[in-house]
Amino acid sequence: MNDQLVFLDLSTTNRDDLDFSELEKLGTLLTYPTTAPHEISERIKDAQMVLSNKVVLGAAEMDSAPNLKLIQVVATGVNNIDLDAAKERNLAVCNVSGYSTEAVAQHVFACLLNLTSNAHRFAAEPEKWAQSPIFTRLDYPVGELCGKTLGIVGYGSIGKAVARIARAFGMDVVAYGREGANHSDDITRLSPKAFFAASDVVTLHCPLTEETRHLINRETLSLMKSNAILINTGRGDLVDEEALVDALKAGKIAAAAIDVLTPEPPPADHPFLAAGLDNLFITPHTAWSAKEARQRLLDGIVENIRAFRNGEKVNRVV
Repeated sequence: MNDQLVFLDLSTTNRDDLDFSELEKLGTLLTYPTTAPHEISERIKDAQMVLSNKVVLGAAEMDSAPNLKLIQVVATGVNNIDLDAAKERNLAVCNVSGYSTEAVAQHVFACLLNLTSNAHRFAAEPEKWAQSPIFTRLDYPVGELCGKTLGIVGYGSIGKAVARIARAFGMDVVAYGREGANHSDDITRLSPKAFFAASDVVTLHCPLTEETRHLINRETLSLMKSNAILINTGRGDLVDEEALVDALKAGKIAAAAIDVLTPEPPPADHPFLAAGLDNLFITPHTAWSAKEARQRLLDGIVENIRAFRNGEKVNRVV
């Protein structure tokens, strides 16, 4: 079957280190590093399948591709696709889940270890080493994770991987308990107020919903310890960003590591970028991007397309 597959934003996923051979066997693969909104309709007009990581596809774009059968999101989140429009047009939409679990968990601890040891700040000042009468410097505080409490919001596959690593460091682990939710796992779940008060580290791994939007806000930040660390590798809108900046400036919490912002890419005057804070550690949405995770993502896409052709529903969102 010689379907045309159009990948609209390849540069978001590939740095010339992935094996595309299985995907290429599925049809004629056309790839573009990035695609601007005004370029979408022309590029997908003959496509049977469209792959997109971040490019937004709405009703107008779907209507410009009369042969379109499948929209494959090159990610887990599908907020860039108008799912109602896809359903109305009988278009299948798939995502890929679970591919980045270990990469994100690893990133959480890369951030946490940096903020706990201040290794990144020491390493950025080699010119001061020769000026010091002693090589060992105590300019920045260094702490230990052992004995601290890690609080996890969202105890799914990533949350559980983070918990596994935390316990290896000798940390106690608790989870955020939503009122009225039923849980069968063996982790200690605390009410929201108790959760924020008990946690030395809060790490966010929950989906973005109306209930979780701005879960981290002025009220919840006020419940946290002054030496607490916040880590967000979930979605930018889980955090009230201006409230977090104010809390960091005022010393209401000790530090934060942020991998996701609202919007992305951020404007130059984004609260996080404009703040210039030493206790705010920002990475550009790279927690998921280990080579192994990206290859699993690509392999998952191949499996989805094969399943779709066989009439099976695998990772189907619509």
